[in-house]
Amino acid sequence: QVQVIESGGGSVQAGGSLRISCSASGPGAGPNMAWFRQAPGNQREGVAAIVFGDGATAYATFAKGRFTVSRGNGRSTWYLQMNSLTPEDTGMYYCANRNVNRGPPSRSYMLHPSEYNYWGRGTQVTVSS
Repeated sequence: QVQVIESGGGSVQAGGSLRISCSASGPGAGPNMAWFRQAPGNQREGVAAIVFGDGATAYATFAKGRFTVSRGNGRSTWYLQMNSLTPEDTGMYYCANRNVNRGPPSRSYMLHPSEYNYWGRGTQVTVSS
């Protein structure tokens, strides 16, 4: 059974920074992942993604220039560094992992939820004005 666990969320004032982490373990866990978020009353949306082979990344428009997705040593730990946070960034942030047998996601769909098989329970990020 694959476990995906997020950590590092919290409360921060507007303009501040947070780094959240994700780990994936278990048979089937793969080296490709993405971050999604969901605010109350809104649909889940893609934030950032990274593939293992060449380290290619994808970002939502709102994340470009402020957020950075990276991976730790090995194949099972990832980070999302978030800078210049605004209240609109408030929400639950989810880590999604792609099954190892599927290979890397299509570059055009790196932020699409259907590209990922395993999901964490999320970590809350709250930005106050």
